[in-house]
Amino acid sequence: MLIRLAGGEVIDPVNGLAGKRDVWIKDGIVVEKPVSKKADKTYDLSGCFVMAGAIDIHSHIGGGNVNTARLLLPEQHAAHLKRPQHTPLSNAGWSTFRTGCLYAQMGFTTVVEPAMSPTNALHTHMELADIPIIDKATLAILGNDDFLLSMIRDNASSAMIDDYVAWTVSRSRALGVKVINAGASAAFKENIRTFSFDDVVPSYGVSSRRIVEVLQASVGRLGIPHPLHVHTNNLGVAGNAATAAETIGASNGRPLHLAHLQFYGYGTEGKRGFSSEAARLAELVNGNPDVTIDVGQVMFGQTVTISADVIRQYSGMRTASPKKSVLFDGDGNGGGIVPYRYRQDFYGSLQWAVGLELFLLIDDPWRVFFTTDHPNGAPFTAYPELFELLMRRDVRNAKMAELDQSALELTTLASISREYTLDEVAVMTRGAPAKLLGLDDRGHLGPGAIADIAVYRKGQDVQKMFRDAALVFKNGDLVVQDGVVTHYRWGRALRLNPPSDKGIVKRMQAYHEDRYGLSLDWFTFPDSAISRENPFAEVACRS
Repeated sequence: MLIRLAGGEVIDPVNGLAGKRDVWIKDGIVVEKPVSKKADKTYDLSGCFVMAGAIDIHSHIGGGNVNTARLLLPEQHAAHLKRPQHTPLSNAGWSTFRTGCLYAQMGFTTVVEPAMSPTNALHTHMELADIPIIDKATLAILGNDDFLLSMIRDNASSAMIDDYVAWTVSRSRALGVKVINAGASAAFKENIRTFSFDDVVPSYGVSSRRIVEVLQASVGRLGIPHPLHVHTNNLGVAGNAATAAETIGASNGRPLHLAHLQFYGYGTEGKRGFSSEAARLAELVNGNPDVTIDVGQVMFGQTVTISADVIRQYSGMRTASPKKSVLFDGDGNGGGIVPYRYRQDFYGSLQWAVGLELFLLIDDPWRVFFTTDHPNGAPFTAYPELFELLMRRDVRNAKMAELDQSALELTTLASISREYTLDEVAVMTRGAPAKLLGLDDRGHLGPGAIADIAVYRKGQDVQKMFRDAALVFKNGDLVVQDGVVTHYRWGRALRLNPPSDKGIVKRMQAYHEDRYGLSLDWFTFPDSAISRENPFAEVACRS
């Protein structure tokens, strides 16, 4: 099948291409214009612009915590429509299946679940396999597990640590490594309730900083494309911008990615001791080319916070809305589920402003990523509204007029005139995420790219434009027309398979039998556990 997308305005900053031109698809791949062949199917895209499919690098869409949130808040999804017949889990409800549909309607074709506990990998991948259309990937959590902390304490060699990290990534079918409040879950077990970057885990004698450094170096040596993905200490605490600044300074000339920086953008100025430090953090990011960040924008309304940061979720239980929550202190990774409503009060207004300041003050769209930390800052369905806030200052100013002015006075947002261009949006949501994840086959419209393509109708209503894509193609299949899913297909799970010494399997077998009294088979799974409609696709490590 040869498909021609004709007459649209192409936005493809990766290849330096802009303006009206045709895009050609053959067998699910973008190709050069054929010399003599005619298209089997032509779509007239006059009045539209064309981008690669969008990529979300940080969205909690599957796994144990996500499923626990569904159980805690059945009222949030009880009214979902029944899913189509003859699909996996067709009688089990709508939630996971609808995730893929809603993402595709907005033109997103790849999404990363950024917090998979390795011991929960099978559950996570089986749940992700039930999400249609989009490709999925996961980041494996390390940094609070006994095996790694013991190795760091005992000064294990770099080779041993690399074997363990590589084995974990490979065995859990992950695309990278995430560390969440390094060492804090282990410290929580010893009745510690606050934990900073240079604090030490009592039973191991290692600091949070040391854990991050060890994992960052190992990820680099293994050639894992995505830098260590860091959820740093003191999330949500007034004055925590100092912690974020320390973490940025600790990059030490190696790549480091900081997750949901908005939640670390807080100072202690003002009568309430809560203010914005976004301008300071943006300046630090601008001055450190080794650091990338995603924002974790707060939007107003009901949501639920999901995190393996057990210390943060423990402290957040008192502000739960509605008043119910789940906290668990798991082996290696604890965490909790705390529902929350962001209101247009002092605190909500300031958090909203901090995220926008980071978006608008960080100069390079290749190093700032478009996220709400779904669902922690807001559901991903709020993305169209967020695009509009970034692209139109008048809309931003109108919203600011509705909010708590005493909070906004403690930010720089009113003084910022920048508006994102379509090129910058394409970089931030397409080219940059593909580069950060090591996915050369997507994020652009050059020959050889997979035909993940989003088409939007030009218009002044930015929200509508990005909420209801005119056309979306996944691997060359037309899956969305006018914001409605018209064709279901299954995406792939993207994974790495970094090599490790065979001896690590014996060591892990002995460890699991001694610690849990269970065979290692309980913690691993074969590819055959996932249906053939949802295959794994292996991504290469960098040499």
